[in-house]
Amino acid sequence: MPSLTRIAHGPLDDELNEAIYGCARGERASLHRLYEHLAPKMTGVALRMLRRRDLAEEVVHDTFLRIWEKAGSFDAARGKASAWVFTILRRTALNVLRGERRIELVEDYDAIEPISEETDAESLLVALSETSALRRCLDRLEPMRRRAILLAYLRGLTHGELAGRLGVPLGTAKAWIRRSLRTLKDCLA
Repeated sequence: MPSLTRIAHGPLDDELNEAIYGCARGERASLHRLYEHLAPKMTGVALRMLRRRDLAEEVVHDTFLRIWEKAGSFDAARGKASAWVFTILRRTALNVLRGERRIELVEDYDAIEPISEETDAESLLVALSETSALRRCLDRLEPMRRRAILLAYLRGLTHGELAGRLGVPLGTAKAWIRRSLRTLKDCLA
């Protein structure tokens, strides 16, 4: 796999230019060539920006959709193909970062007052109203899984931080979050 330096300054740029022009002509093989050359590096850049593999992979996918749609606007005289692609990637990742900061209100919303950093997960649960559907569903989770969900979503801990705080392997922390979210979704439905 070529390095970014080679992509930006080497003979591969002609191939990337032609692949983008091929996308503009509707050639799927050209998009595939771009993907083969750039997807691993793009995923790495997106992962550094977003710090979540699922979001990084989604951004790379969306970037390739945008490349396909906007390939006709690419002009090699104005810049390198790799720079054009990574600019689209960066903008797409920034849009995701902005979107992740949005808060969606739900019907059963309980206001939770800001709580100090020292407050533990169970205190966070107590802050929810006794009659809240979310509280009832959280009470159904096993204590460690409930703690993981509360720390992840009310404290903003990453999977890695959860694993460290709870003393479990990273894969276990991820599985707890995934399964607990599925259980909560079913319970709230």
